[in-house]
This record gives sequence, structure tokens and C-alpha cells, in this order.
Amino acid sequence: MAGLLEDDSSWETLSTERIMIPAFNFGVVSEANNGGKEFPVSLDVVPDDILEKIFTFLPIASMIRSTAVCKRWHHIIYSSRYLWTHMLPQRPWYFMFTCNETAAGYAYDPHLRKWYDLELQCIIKSSCFVSSSCGLVCFMDNDNRNVISVSNPITKDWKRLMEPPGAKFPDYSTVAMMVDRVSHNYTVTLAKSNQVPDDYVQWDFSLYKYDSRSSSWVTAAKEVFIGWRGSEDSVICDRVFYCLIQSTGFLGNVEPRHRLIMYDLVTGASETSLMLSSIPVPCSLTCGRLLNLGEKLVMVGGIAKHNRPDIIKGIGIWELDKKQWQEVGRMPHKFFQGFGELDDVFASSGTDDLVYIQSYGATALLAFDMKLKKWKWSAKCPVSKKFPLQLFTGFCFEPRLDIAA
Repeated sequence: MAGLLEDDSSWETLSTERIMIPAFNFGVVSEANNGGKEFPVSLDVVPDDILEKIFTFLPIASMIRSTAVCKRWHHIIYSSRYLWTHMLPQRPWYFMFTCNETAAGYAYDPHLRKWYDLELQCIIKSSCFVSSSCGLVCFMDNDNRNVISVSNPITKDWKRLMEPPGAKFPDYSTVAMMVDRVSHNYTVTLAKSNQVPDDYVQWDFSLYKYDSRSSSWVTAAKEVFIGWRGSEDSVICDRVFYCLIQSTGFLGNVEPRHRLIMYDLVTGASETSLMLSSIPVPCSLTCGRLLNLGEKLVMVGGIAKHNRPDIIKGIGIWELDKKQWQEVGRMPHKFFQGFGELDDVFASSGTDDLVYIQSYGATALLAFDMKLKKWKWSAKCPVSKKFPLQLFTGFCFEPRLDIAA
């Protein structure tokens, strides 16, 4: 495994506080020329609109450092809408943490290939469900699925949402969020699945929608599934809520064991039931992870062995095109082996054109570039495994300073 990983000299641990400290004296630039004479140039004379254009070329970590230079730069970076709509494309960061009672970990910047200390303000422990969109991250507590918060991990601004309707302790639940990139209003969709009491066949499936403009929840859909239950993976893509459901086995050996249901968040419920309009996954999967990559639905799935649906033999990536799955890539065997002993389930998330894949049992992080069709290990994470059964997980998010919860 060590031979497959990148050289560990490429990573550097920096706390969020250290990111905020300017590394250089940005106020005065001097250059010795003309016989050794110095001509000091003050950036105070540079107009705001020119500074905005300069900032658009900076990676996000450098922009964060720049906010500590002076009040003027801080104000421009935090308040300029032009800057955030014209800046160069930023690669999504990946936050990795170990499953314990603290919500602290390390965020990976793929542009500079560095890890930063990061602590999540809005949750008290790391056991939670996560969804992210446009700089905001939504957290749902694992012990109490009605405790849902929205946070900007970079600015540490956060908000606890009002308690959603429905069962407080569902058998299965999943959360997904969508942020409007123009207005910065956001929608959170929560799906809950409960087995009907004293009935091994039927499962209640309920869908709830939160709107940040009204700060309220509404019940979007309710349906009873026969032989199928909700799962814990969903995503919102192009204003459509997608969720995987799984066969309970009561109807026999159903292959594949997963299907995809869809709900249009704009038009609402249709006359066709969620179950009847669902589509099967492309093959038998040990697990599936749904991603929104540029408003295209992508699924990363663990490919199951023939007649052994609980054993993983590889990992594939598919894109949904008009209700048809198109295979985008399949993890080469050398990278699959690089994870060591990979469980039948794993963590995967992504944004834009970058897909991250992580084993729950190790800190190795693998990225797949959808455009270049290239697999690459991240720089080595400073998180160390302290005992054999220690688990790790993570999620990706867009680092932004201009959006609040």
C-alpha cells in the first residue's frame, strides 16, 4: 500500500487560525533597482475593483490568509459578489475525521495538496449524516435524527433548523441539501423510512422539505413500499431529490438489491408513485453513493461478487442520462488494493468534476477526475490510526467565505 501512496513529504498541517495569519507583508512592495534605490508602492492606492480582480486568481487558502491583512481586504473578500462569481474554479476540499465524541479533523486542499486542522462548530460529535452544497454543509445527528444543522465550515457560521415533522426515531433516514448559487437560499430534504408495526412487508416512506426563506418544513410526499425500504444515501441534483432504496428480501432474491427513486422539488408529487417511477441500479452493489457533479447525477458503487452480494470485488462510477446508467470509470485493481482490506461499504462524495473515495478503516483518500479520467492518491493525511477497529469517514465541500447559514 505504501508504494501506491503519494510521497508523504507533500503534506503540511496548518490550523484554521494559521491560515488566517498573513504570510507576507502585503501592504508595501519594494524592489531594489535604478542604482539600488527603492520605490515603495502601496496597495492602498489600488481601487477596490482592481483588487477584486486580483483576488479572483488566488486559491481559497490564500484568500483566507488575505482577509487578515487589513479591514479593507477583509471587507472586499467577504462582501464582493463579483469576486465569488468570477474567481477561478476552486477544487472541493475533503474533510476527514475519526468516529469519536469530537467533531474535529483535517480538511484537504487538493489545489495546494495540504491538510488543515478544522473543527466543526455546530455538532458536538462526529456521528452524523452529511450533505453539502455551494459552501454550506448540512448535518443530521445520528442519535436524534430531528437535530439538523447547517454550517459554513470555513467561517464557522451555523444555524440549528427547527425540528422536522414525522417520526423522531425512524429506522432509516437520509438528508440532502441544495443551495441557490444566486440568492444563497437553500432547501433541505429529509427522507424517513419506518417499518409498519407488526408487518414485515410494508415500509412507510415520508419526504419532508425545508425552505430557508420561510424557515419551515412541509410534508412533500408519503408512500408505503412493499418489500423495499429507504436507505441512508441521497442527493439533490438539478432540483430533483434522488434516493436509493433497498430490497428487504421478503419478495425473494431481488437483483439488483437497490433502486433509485426520484422526486421533483419544483413540480412536487406526480400521479405516478415513487416506487413505480424508480429505476434499478446498473448492477448488483454492496452499497451506492449518490453525488451531484455539475448538476449531473453520479453514483459510486461497490460492485458485488456474483452470488455474494455482501462481498465487494471492485468500485465503479456511473452517470445517469435520461434514466439510463452510463459507466464512467472503474477503479483500477492497483488502487483497489491500495486501500488494503476494503469493507463492503465505504465513504464517497464529490463536487464539480472531482470524486473522493475513502475506506472507513483507513485514512487513504483517492480522487477521480471525471474530465481527465484520472485516479490519484491525495497527500498523506496526518490522522493516525490508534487502534485496529478505529473508523474514519469524511465528506467534501466547497470552501467559500461569502455564504452564511
